[in-house]
Amino acid sequence: MKYRGKLPLVALAPAAVVVVGIAAAVAIATFGTAYLREQSDASAQLRSRVLALTLAARVSATPVEDRPELIERAAQRSGAELLLVEQDGRVVVDATSGVPSATRVVELLVASEGEARTHLGTARFMAAPLLPPNEHLSLVALVSAPEKPFASGSLMVSVATLTALLVGAAALVAFALARDLDSDVRFVRERIVEMAREGSEPVGRHIPVRSVDQVGLLTNAFNLLVDRFTAAERAYRQDLAGAQAYDRDRTAFLAALSHELRTPLNAILGFTDVLLSEVDGPLSADARENLTIVRTSGGHLGALINDILDLSALESGELRLECRVMDVFPVAIEVAREAEVTAHAKGISIEVFGKPATAYADARRVRQIIGNIVGNAVKFTERGGVKVRVDPRDGGVAIAISDSGPGIAPEEREAIYQEYFQSLDVERRRTGTGLGLAITRRLVQMHRGFIDLRSELGKGSTFTVVLPARPPPAPPRAPAPSRQTLTSELEITGET
Repeated sequence: MKYRGKLPLVALAPAAVVVVGIAAAVAIATFGTAYLREQSDASAQLRSRVLALTLAARVSATPVEDRPELIERAAQRSGAELLLVEQDGRVVVDATSGVPSATRVVELLVASEGEARTHLGTARFMAAPLLPPNEHLSLVALVSAPEKPFASGSLMVSVATLTALLVGAAALVAFALARDLDSDVRFVRERIVEMAREGSEPVGRHIPVRSVDQVGLLTNAFNLLVDRFTAAERAYRQDLAGAQAYDRDRTAFLAALSHELRTPLNAILGFTDVLLSEVDGPLSADARENLTIVRTSGGHLGALINDILDLSALESGELRLECRVMDVFPVAIEVAREAEVTAHAKGISIEVFGKPATAYADARRVRQIIGNIVGNAVKFTERGGVKVRVDPRDGGVAIAISDSGPGIAPEEREAIYQEYFQSLDVERRRTGTGLGLAITRRLVQMHRGFIDLRSELGKGSTFTVVLPARPPPAPPRAPAPSRQTLTSELEITGET
């Protein structure tokens, strides 16, 4: 067994140390630069505030004709840009590298202080009104905030030097440790590979312990695992044989029990139907009610027996589909017609929409799929109705069954497909067997289709079943082509 495309531990450990060290240095440099930039911006903002407030007070006490000279001299000494402006944005004295527009000046006055873009780059500004009677004038001070903070270069050099020293030392230590560890790991791996090359039985031999470090502990644990695996494999084979025998016995028992139950049940249902038809004479109201209860309970028991037989056949792999091209729409109409009696008795409607749509499926099982979902919808819907829609779809047919029932909680939408699942709702739990949807999904999957559920509590549910319209592709056959066949194919494709 060869391992390709993977770095050895001897090279990987120092490389990981270098990568982590460089990443840490970059993070430190980034945060340090950000901190310096923040301090630089704060310093520029403080300078602009001091300049604005100081000069505003001084300009207020200066005659009008001397104000331009005072502002120009202050701008030269401080290195800042200064503006004396009216409240409407008109510039009275300009000591900047470029006069801003009146609109921009008004924006600065409204903001009072903050960050601004000038012809020289980013700057921090402060607008301070003059003292009365010159409160209609404001002094705007703009102090440059450099993109590259002061001392950032020194920070980078210091971080790089320290990183090189620390990462180099750590890489050497990691290389020495990884080299010893790699030697022990290679030895253990080679012994494990030798075990894998032995006979088909999944057992192996103990590996000699070469060291008392973590690799030695790992080797000792592996030897214990070999012992436990050997014992577990022996127990697994015994349990598997017992489970297979149990599964065969269970399947046979269910089939025999279902057959023995169905025979007297059919007799009970038959005699009940005869009595309800009043062939032997009229029935009293109480007798008809009691016989109706017997007929309903017997039908429910018969459906449960059929579900158990279907589930047993599915689990044992004995259920086979007889697929052919069929029209799903008439099947949906028949299922809805059969469910109308129960639906009308509950005061709800059942409707079928759509148009003819063909599928490659077993007609009997398609009827069972639609019947299970429609039966559940009618069972759990107390008002409104059930709608069945059949539509052709690219490569198949979609069957959507919608109801206006209580809906299904999000935490139960996957569990409803499990065998014998019972809803947390007590009323719904009383009326379900927990097998219908489990069998339905298995039948849909056997047809190479899928089932989808969309539901909202209090607003109903929609089950959508999609079945394929064509049979599965036949497995490719690759007979050895004759010389004549190859020649014909070359002539058709124009190849020489």
